[in-house]
Amino acid sequence: MKERVLYDARQTRTTIDAFLDGLASRYREHVDAFPDQPLQIVGIRRRGDTLARRLEARLSSAGVTVPQLGVLDITLYRDDFSPSRPQPMVSPSEIPFEVEGAHIWLVDDVFQTGRTIRAALNQLSDFGRPRCVTLAVFIDRQMRELPICPDVVGLELERPSDERVQLHLEEVDGVENVVGVVHGE
Repeated sequence: MKERVLYDARQTRTTIDAFLDGLASRYREHVDAFPDQPLQIVGIRRRGDTLARRLEARLSSAGVTVPQLGVLDITLYRDDFSPSRPQPMVSPSEIPFEVEGAHIWLVDDVFQTGRTIRAALNQLSDFGRPRCVTLAVFIDRQMRELPICPDVVGLELERPSDERVQLHLEEVDGVENVVGVVHGE
């Protein structure tokens, strides 16, 4: 496995800050336009939920209250899940609000093919039918395998198809950067 840094810590933090600033601005616009319709934020576990918590902290420091933050663990909803494979670590999903009729921002770190988002939408629908879902991803690989497209993107990266892009975050990985990983080299 060969790993190459595509964005160092400074570049990654700067780009994440710009992404979160844009989301925070749009969130405030929604709250101003629809004060009776709270906008819920749901992060996809491991790094999407970390970005969602950072967004919540940014909004809170600006005096904007996020009603409740949700987290999805889509492990058992993946289309590549198989009981014959080693058992994955599954954490609970936490949706502490009514999904039915809600305006939801779904936050993830890297949009590779759309399969993670499909799994997240399937799981979210088990909680109810949201009024609308807006997809915010930090990195869009533009490698669509499914007809799913992010609404808000922090960074677009076109990389070779055999290379996976990973976002490392301080809270999860102890380092902050964007790397490309090629297996088999």
